[in-house]
Amino acid sequence: MLDTLDFGAVVIVFITLVISITLHEAMHAFAGYWLGDDTAKLEGRISLNPMRHVDPVYTILMPMITLLLFRVPLLAAKPVPFNPARVKYDEYGAAMIAFAGPLTNLLLAAAAAGVVNVVQGSLGADGLRIFGIFIIINIGIFVFNMIPIPPLDGSRVLYAFAPDALRNLMVQLEQFGIIIIFALILAVPAFGQFLSQLNSWVLNFLL
Repeated sequence: MLDTLDFGAVVIVFITLVISITLHEAMHAFAGYWLGDDTAKLEGRISLNPMRHVDPVYTILMPMITLLLFRVPLLAAKPVPFNPARVKYDEYGAAMIAFAGPLTNLLLAAAAAGVVNVVQGSLGADGLRIFGIFIIINIGIFVFNMIPIPPLDGSRVLYAFAPDALRNLMVQLEQFGIIIIFALILAVPAFGQFLSQLNSWVLNFLL
């Protein structure tokens, strides 16, 4: 679906990224508020306004470049703040906040896949392409963010259940996390293939 990136596909990818990341970050903020912390709410992050969440470089420019170069959009948005001391259920509450974002993308992909499965015959080629790209991008955001390496959401989920030794290691790795993730994806083919297989597995399951 993303093997051929003409102008139309790039536009669809751009719109999908803005919608998907906006909902991803807004749900982080809403989960924090639901769990007792209004930090994100006070900063206006419980919002469907993309400008509240999108970083021009890391949310728009970087994924477009990596999509063109590697056929995989790698991206980040403005982090949603939260105060751990005010969140219910301690580390488990923080894990719930972290998981709310990727779960939103998985549900978006599942909803779009449901539409395709029900009305595929009436969508036409263009409709199938739009829905296909939407599904693939949201699955990609879900899988990428669930990598258990700081500062990605998966690391916060793992942190809630990890022993102290692993927690300490994760804290030390956090400032280098993005560098480690990019190094793994770009320099270790097996890691990239593993992520691609996970994306394919989730896609096949939904469709």
